[in-house]
Amino acid sequence: MSNYTKSKQTKRFTYTVNRDQTSKQAGSNTFTITTNVADGKYAVPQSQMTMTVKEAQALQNFLNETFVVAQ
Repeated sequence: MSNYTKSKQTKRFTYTVNRDQTSKQAGSNTFTITTNVADGKYAVPQSQMTMTVKEAQALQNFLNETFVVAQ
């Protein structure tokens, strides 16, 4: 299986997933959130946070539990 990269961009952030199906090296499977500096809305320069896919899945679970939609 080949490498996989997917990105989603909003006005303020870019979300990117990188997965290397054949590599077992630490850091080969990551999720990155990058700020998009536009119109001076951020007081800091562009920044980013990178986490492992497992950490990103924990974040996803937390957000899903926290933002439960009332039915």
